[in-house]
Amino acid sequence: MAIAQETKNKKLFKILIGTAWIDGVMQPEERIYLRRIAQEFQLSEDPEIKILLSELKIVNPPECYLWLEEYLEEYPGAENYHELLERVSGIIYGNGDVDIRETRILEKIQSFDPRDKSQNWILERMLRRIRKFYQKVVQERIYN
Repeated sequence: MAIAQETKNKKLFKILIGTAWIDGVMQPEERIYLRRIAQEFQLSEDPEIKILLSELKIVNPPECYLWLEEYLEEYPGAENYHELLERVSGIIYGNGDVDIRETRILEKIQSFDPRDKSQNWILERMLRRIRKFYQKVVQERIYN
């Protein structure tokens, strides 16, 4: 598998792990789904993924939302958006019990729909990038 595809798959998989934890509990059906996707993405032996799959590290919602925004900014476009939406929907609807926190993450993903090219969407995306840039500059100056 090409390194770029592996990186993309790993970032997507981390969002799926975060989605499984979004309601505070990883359900057995979610665990099964994640293990299947890890195999499909050839990530089962990745050290970071192994820790996440072992459930030794709980992913909190802000971390999941950060991964989500980074992924959607790094991998824009309809194809990536639809893959993300399909995979996240698979983990959410897989156990038949949908929590309100899970519906919120779906709403967040839908707010990034590439077909919605309103001025507000473009402005919000630009502001996020500018904010990240300034945060990075400030951190570098503090620690250097």
